[in-house]
Amino acid sequence: MLALVQRVSEASVTIDGAVVGRIGQGLLVLLGAARGDDAVEADWLAEKVAGLRIFPDAAGKMGLSLQDIGGQALVVSQFTLLGDCRKGKRPSFSRAADPVEAEALYERFGKRLAERVEVAWGRFGAHMDVSLVNDGPVTLMLESPAERSKPDS
Repeated sequence: MLALVQRVSEASVTIDGAVVGRIGQGLLVLLGAARGDDAVEADWLAEKVAGLRIFPDAAGKMGLSLQDIGGQALVVSQFTLLGDCRKGKRPSFSRAADPVEAEALYERFGKRLAERVEVAWGRFGAHMDVSLVNDGPVTLMLESPAERSKPDS
């Protein structure tokens, strides 16, 4: 699994003109599931996101986590994170999980994260308008251990 994590002062998701998810200070998490990913990876990634120390502490260093600051997370499904652009000019999404599997992993990740912090959601498979104010900017790509060990397709 892959998660593009952005530290934000606010973020929201709008579908068909209606806001379906909104957060204040916290993390926007764009989440992609790959073929072969499982619940263990979703759980690991949720724990990693909740505990990732990327918020400033009293000394101004990145020493506090989302849990530490009582921040929120906005979780948005993003299969395009699995896009392979090495060949040609059109991305290949052959690494992306089947939509049924991906949705189950998206929900599992979000529920596990919600055990630690407040979570708002996008809508799986929908066309979404995502707005954010990136704080820093701080943007990191996280990969589950199994994802890092998979051979390139």
